[in-house]
Amino acid sequence: MKTLVKYKFYLMTLLAAVLFTVGTTKSDDQTNLSTEDVTQITKKPTIMILGSKHLANPGMDRFNTKMDDVLAPKRQREIKQLVEQLKAFSPTKIALEVDFSRNAEINAEYQGYLKGTYQLTRGEGDQIGYRLAKQLGHSKVYCIDYFRNYSQEPDGFFPEDFDWDLVNPDKFAKVHNQEHLMEQPSAVEGKVTQDADGTTWIEPEKYEPIIDMYRRLNQPEGRRADHQEYLRIARVGLGDQYPGANWVGHLWYTRNLKIFVNLTRITESDDDRILLIIGAGHTFLVQQFLEDSGDYIIESPLKYLDNKGM
Repeated sequence: MKTLVKYKFYLMTLLAAVLFTVGTTKSDDQTNLSTEDVTQITKKPTIMILGSKHLANPGMDRFNTKMDDVLAPKRQREIKQLVEQLKAFSPTKIALEVDFSRNAEINAEYQGYLKGTYQLTRGEGDQIGYRLAKQLGHSKVYCIDYFRNYSQEPDGFFPEDFDWDLVNPDKFAKVHNQEHLMEQPSAVEGKVTQDADGTTWIEPEKYEPIIDMYRRLNQPEGRRADHQEYLRIARVGLGDQYPGANWVGHLWYTRNLKIFVNLTRITESDDDRILLIIGAGHTFLVQQFLEDSGDYIIESPLKYLDNKGM
């Protein structure tokens, strides 16, 4: 009897050992599969956003920082060094802050630049985007903005008889003593002047090297401060009137959300490395949309913006 009990005990022990081994093997297999799945999921396209001033001084913002002539020899040397440093990011695509409807026009310019028949203008798209794309052997550049002058280019979203005062916080703020909620020019940044047409300029009093300027524009705290200005504008309004929130929500947020969508439309593979060159005010929202989507790896430009070679 004792022999039989001992035999059963050994048999149960052996069976338990076998089951444990099988279970461990399955567990290991599942871990390996899980690891492979995670590896696949985390392999995503990479985007780097380079927040920029508008180097050509188009005067299209509420307050415009005056840029000296970037075609001057010293500025050209600085821009060439900037492009050389950005090259280390190895972008596969370069996206520009130009309305997507102009893609054919812009690429015709770029083809002219490749052939030597087009001379670069002062804009950051030309000076940085075209120049870098050519050095990397890119056959085209990508226009990803959504920008409309709705009085001239209705897009079907707003009716022709739309009351634009509903999205005019500047006008409402002036009438209702809420101008303190609108962005104000800073004398600390330079001398504030205004053209006859009402365009406001901030003229820096000190020379700032290009690399230093881009490092400043792309600091996280600066990006957040820019975004907070828009949230302050959203507060313009009284009672059931929300011109600030209407403008921020229906125009500003929508524009940046469409920029995000346009970036997804030019993304073709997980191996894509996209460099987006865009006005610094856009960077916070566009990056937020990209991060929140979970579909991209976001790389900071700061690692490429040191002062080497300057």
